[in-house]
Amino acid sequence: MLKNIIKRGHKKVLKSEVSDFGHAPPAGGRNSGNVSTSDVVVNHASRGNMVTNSIQSQQTPSVMTSAAPASGNIENLPLFRDVQISERQVLFFRKLQICCFQFDFTDTMKLVREKEIKRHTLVELVDYVQSGAGKISESNQEEMVKMISVNIFRCLPPASHENTGSENVEQEEDEPCLEPSWPHLQLVYELLLRYVVSSDTDTKLAKRFIDHSFVLKLLDLFDSEDPREREYLKTILHRVYGKFMVHRPFIRKGINNIFYRFIYETERHSGIGELLEILGSIINGFALPMKEEHKLFLVRALIPLHKPKSVAMYHQQLSYCIVQFVEKDYKLSDTVIRGLLKYWPVTNCQKEVLFLQELEEVLETTQAAEFQRCMVPLFRQIARCLNSPHFQVAERALFLWNNEHIVGLIAQNRNVIFPIIFDALQKNIDNHWNQAIHGLTVNVRKMFMEMDADLFDECQRQYSEKAARATELEEQRELRWQRLAAAATQGR
Repeated sequence: MLKNIIKRGHKKVLKSEVSDFGHAPPAGGRNSGNVSTSDVVVNHASRGNMVTNSIQSQQTPSVMTSAAPASGNIENLPLFRDVQISERQVLFFRKLQICCFQFDFTDTMKLVREKEIKRHTLVELVDYVQSGAGKISESNQEEMVKMISVNIFRCLPPASHENTGSENVEQEEDEPCLEPSWPHLQLVYELLLRYVVSSDTDTKLAKRFIDHSFVLKLLDLFDSEDPREREYLKTILHRVYGKFMVHRPFIRKGINNIFYRFIYETERHSGIGELLEILGSIINGFALPMKEEHKLFLVRALIPLHKPKSVAMYHQQLSYCIVQFVEKDYKLSDTVIRGLLKYWPVTNCQKEVLFLQELEEVLETTQAAEFQRCMVPLFRQIARCLNSPHFQVAERALFLWNNEHIVGLIAQNRNVIFPIIFDALQKNIDNHWNQAIHGLTVNVRKMFMEMDADLFDECQRQYSEKAARATELEEQRELRWQRLAAAATQGR
């Protein structure tokens, strides 16, 4: 009796009783519980990379990531129109399974047939979702989002500027690094876009699959160097923001965090421009009065985006967002102008030209009360720009007087602005090397004289007195040096 018990205790476990992960099934034998080993299929062809488990059940299907199959593992499935309506959901699921296979696109001659089958299958899925031929079941919607995740969520390759030892690479001169798997990736993005915008997509149901984790991974992909991918991401995230109201605060916070990392840590990111384009549309839809959260976003994220050296890459989109804020609430113009002055470039003339261009757009929507709060530091900076030896900076500063609204604000506050700006204009006329700058300065000076002749004469008199004092001080300084030289000679 004892020997029989020992023999049963050492009974060898059958292969069919071992699960895919190498563990025996629950106690009670192969037939106990809800696990049926006859439903488990192991793809041995992909074992070297990833074990693939597919539960072949129409009630609770599950799509798993699959490595590239051996030739012949992917079969051509019938078209949707060639099967009965009742069978289309099962066919839809089977097509999703095919699209989960991953391929190596660095070798264009490898698995050509299988790649083409997957591409054709993706085209069918896109057409099926876009046409609205049949409502997709809840389980298939979930599996579709999983398949999309398998394909698009990946580790991005190192950026072209990384690990090269070079700094401050001009990104606009670099060739963009294109994604080799784009023939498939584009179709996956198109499928996601069609699913999000479809009128058949129930937001309450879809938000279970397109959740915060999914949105966060989408945001991470904006660092892709491929401009085609970033364009799709921009469109998709914008649509998600519009359709899933529950995700809106989370998306804004996620974009905030990307900006913070970019400004204060890396100063490297490929998708800042696209994210700002999304924000431009979001800001345009802000309700009034504006929430404090949005004002803090302007102060803590948008204005500091002027700091990085690569601001030229996204300045057009940034300027649009800034102007949208001022147009929504004109009282923010003082905050914006002071923020521009805080981050005003010292040695980068190209950035100065961009700042002056943005400053003009902001001043166009600025009211008199806000202008008066910041006009003194503002025109001190403009005066410095007028005397810049870089003719483009001086020219762009002089172009401010071509704007009627800005000239009107200056005329209302001429008693304060004329004395600040007059010396810079006179120095340009006397000393600037560029004839075009000289001519523009003469025109602005003439405008001042016509605006208020008495004030102009007073500024002219003060300038002459300062020039005379400066000449006198220079003569005294020269005389001292002569005396010191003479004393040094006598001391020998």
